[in-house]
Amino acid sequence: MVRTLRHRGPDDEGRVVLPGVGLAMSRLAIVDVSGGQQPFESEDGAIQLVANGEIYNHQELRELLVGRGHTFSSRSDIEVLVHAYEEWGTDFLGHVQGMFGLALWDSRTRTLLAARDRAGEKPLYYALTSEGLLFASEIKALLSSASLSRDIDFEALDQFLTYEYVVTPRTIFSDVKRLAAAHYLVYRDGELEITRYWDAASVAPRQWTDDDAAEAVRETFAKVVARQMMSDVPLGAFLSGGVDSSVIVAMMVEASGGKGESVNTFSMGFTDGSYNELPYAREVATRFNTTHREGLVETKVVDLFDQLIVHFDEPFADVSLFPTHLVSKLAREHVTVALSGDGGDELFGGYDSYIADQLARRLAYVMPGGVARIVSGLTDLLPPSRKKKGLTNKIKRFVQGVAEEPDAIEHYRWMTYMPLRLKQRLYTSGLKRTLEVSDVYQPVREALGTFTGNDLLNRQLYADLCIYLSDDILVKVDRMSMATSLETRAPFLDAELIELVSSMPGHLKIRGNERKYVLKRAFRDVLPPTILRRPKDGFSIPIKNWLQVELSPMLQDLLSRDRLIRRGWFEPTVVQQLIQEHIGGRRNHAHTLFSLMVLERWAEAFLDGSSTHCGG
Repeated sequence: MVRTLRHRGPDDEGRVVLPGVGLAMSRLAIVDVSGGQQPFESEDGAIQLVANGEIYNHQELRELLVGRGHTFSSRSDIEVLVHAYEEWGTDFLGHVQGMFGLALWDSRTRTLLAARDRAGEKPLYYALTSEGLLFASEIKALLSSASLSRDIDFEALDQFLTYEYVVTPRTIFSDVKRLAAAHYLVYRDGELEITRYWDAASVAPRQWTDDDAAEAVRETFAKVVARQMMSDVPLGAFLSGGVDSSVIVAMMVEASGGKGESVNTFSMGFTDGSYNELPYAREVATRFNTTHREGLVETKVVDLFDQLIVHFDEPFADVSLFPTHLVSKLAREHVTVALSGDGGDELFGGYDSYIADQLARRLAYVMPGGVARIVSGLTDLLPPSRKKKGLTNKIKRFVQGVAEEPDAIEHYRWMTYMPLRLKQRLYTSGLKRTLEVSDVYQPVREALGTFTGNDLLNRQLYADLCIYLSDDILVKVDRMSMATSLETRAPFLDAELIELVSSMPGHLKIRGNERKYVLKRAFRDVLPPTILRRPKDGFSIPIKNWLQVELSPMLQDLLSRDRLIRRGWFEPTVVQQLIQEHIGGRRNHAHTLFSLMVLERWAEAFLDGSSTHCGG
């Protein structure tokens, strides 16, 4: 199991096997490089622990615990977890600031405890089998066990085709679950119990003036970035030229005493101008005099398709996985740790979907469902633009969300990619029967319903923290960076910052059509005006164009009639029609076709040769 995760930790390997438990880990050495070997144990050997991640407040915790009589054997940040558990029991998680997936064995009570950090930066999967509880950072380690079946969870498959990822706690495998962020599990005497230990929805709203809110964001963010620069190995940052990554770089330079050349920054660009953000990244790098390096994403990324798609262990179709892997690979040539801007959009309101939902609510009085469906049918006749976000594409996407997705999922109407109408045509009768009682929108409704306040935007931001950020963005960044043995850290996801921003009303985050209002106000004297004013682009690739030419042979091979018939999930005639319309430029089916390609490649690697089929 542990050797399947060698990419996550190529520097060291440790394990301990005791009556009733085995713990093992692969280590990427970052703090106390020579002395931080795991597993760690308590002074009396009763507690054993392995963990993946970083504990940013480990120095403060160490001093506190030493003062209470605990003895440390290393300088490692991870060792504080053992002594914190000794001191506070399961409440120790409330004292820890960091990102982590951890597991500890308490031989005194024969209890295994496993936990994830508050935002879910570090993964943790588990499965109950005939041999007991298995857990790991990635599914591939669990699949090393012969006792684990590969039966498919078809509701998870439907989630994947709807959202392009599977929603926690499901995975594509029926017997494998993903522990949710800010949760811990306890396994004792064959019984499993899962508990939530923190929730951003419980943060009480406060009254803020614009100036006080901006000052608090500036002060807290500067502290968070400085704290996350903790490292005994070279460190850098991803830089897109957007507001989020730019403020991270600005604060890194500030924490470095203004020595910009000591800060390493990394960017990826495209030859297609509408996708290329390099000029913005260069402007920021020049402004702060960082040591900057760039790369280009080219169509030969197709050569990475098989390797990366299979690396996820379950279907995952966010196409930005490719540039994320490439920028991670570029960074790993020079550093071991990189700070990233993930989480800024979910905290401060950066996505188009929030604006789209506000607009749809205003238009609902003049464009009810029936009218919207007529307009959607008309706009669907317009040929798609080859640009990243052409006006035609925006109009078509907006109207489709209004016409074809349920109002109850609010802004997720523009975060889904396969409407029910298409599923009815695409899914075979057997797959449709299997999904008769499933509800693919339930996780979104539940997340929206968990937030009890009356602030619409904050409710939607909370849902995105729970779902889109946790199950798409952080999965992508973790897998693609760790595939290159690079650790990424997300300052925006520090719990102190999340709690601060969660206490602020939505009008401080989106004001009129200006997104991230309070964040931009906090750093308006730091960032160039061109960066503050530029619209949100997103980290994507021109997949819709590449599928028409460069990736067309792979598309037609993976979705050939013979393959589709053998798989038994999708109607070959419908798939062929989608392919012909897309290649001919009449429709943009990139999201659907790429998801189907990913699913087939994944199934080929993980299912073929097994007896997994859907009914009928």
